[in-house]
Amino acid sequence: MSTATTLPATEAGNWQIDPIHSHVGFSVKHMVVATFRGSFDKYEGGLTVADDGAPQLHGSVEVDSLVVKDENLAGHLKSPDFFDTAKYPTITFTSTSVQIEDGGRLQVAGQLTLKGNTHPVTATGVITGPHTDIAGNDKIGIELEAVIDRREYSLDWNAELPKGGYALADDVKLEVSLELVRQAA
Repeated sequence: MSTATTLPATEAGNWQIDPIHSHVGFSVKHMVVATFRGSFDKYEGGLTVADDGAPQLHGSVEVDSLVVKDENLAGHLKSPDFFDTAKYPTITFTSTSVQIEDGGRLQVAGQLTLKGNTHPVTATGVITGPHTDIAGNDKIGIELEAVIDRREYSLDWNAELPKGGYALADDVKLEVSLELVRQAA
């Protein structure tokens, strides 16, 4: 299996996230028995392909756009116990390397900044495309997952359960599914 740092059949340029057809979310084990999921409605970013074909993925999330199924829980997650959206309104990511393997397997390393803390993160997934949609737009799809320890980002709140364990696991899975559109030169 060969590894490359360029996108096949992709010219230099910019690809922007299509927020209508993309998803940015997370999941965490809750109360030891289930997986809790949340997402964000407002985010932007894209993929920049240099003249030599080297890609860089970047993005930011408006943390206040958090979506969960309960308004009270949303308020708690936006509080200083968790995201502290008043003080830290965005989450950012910038890749430092993108490795593309045969078959579209993808490994993206970069810097994630959340709640004022920046740490290296490596995500794995797949890339598809480029393809042309029914309106003549060139598109690329990227699906990535990474696991972070939320405590490294000062997301420390937890509660001990009566029969052992904690309300929340420390590991949080970050999940992005992006549809990117080539921008006109």
